[in-house]
Amino acid sequence: MPALPQRYRHYKGGLYELVSMATLEADMSPVVVYRAADGSVWVRPAAVFFETVCVDGASVPRFAPLEPVE
Repeated sequence: MPALPQRYRHYKGGLYELVSMATLEADMSPVVVYRAADGSVWVRPAAVFFETVCVDGASVPRFAPLEPVE
């Protein structure tokens, strides 16, 4: 698991901060809690957050980690 908080760029361009990893009570599956640049908070299955998607014939991460700001 990445050190928190970690910043990511969505393949469509948005910036997000991974806030926490959590567990979905219904089936005990891991989920990612993340915050958008506008402050809205989202939850997505971890498998989907960290998967690759096909964009213009190339496989790219759905959310690509950004280098930490020093």
